[in-house]
Amino acid sequence: MSYTINRKFDDATFDEIDKRTREALAAKGFGVLTEIDVKATMKKKIDKDMDDYRILGACNPKMAWEAIGLEPRVGSMLPCNVILRSVDGGVEVSAVDPLASMAGIDNAELKSVAGRVREMMEEVVASI
Repeated sequence: MSYTINRKFDDATFDEIDKRTREALAAKGFGVLTEIDVKATMKKKIDKDMDDYRILGACNPKMAWEAIGLEPRVGSMLPCNVILRSVDGGVEVSAVDPLASMAGIDNAELKSVAGRVREMMEEVVASI
């Protein structure tokens, strides 16, 4: 099982894909709660250069509420991370597969919620 939902964009800039990703997330009810500029962090903390790499911590409050109601400690696995990274010839977007990330929790109801979130993330990535 893959642990991410991926799509590569060959003819777009990093900033364009960032904007389109945020719009696609918002259209499905996700807000970006956290943002980590990994490129800038690596430069600042260990003086290493790397290509553009950004982590967006996306949360759909309704789905998070449902998941936390089923498993109060599931918050340790939230929000859903979406990465944007420069790759040869373009930009790749990779969203966490919630089913894969929740696989270690023995709760069928939670897996059902994760399956619905996975569908939403697939739609987000497809609509970018």
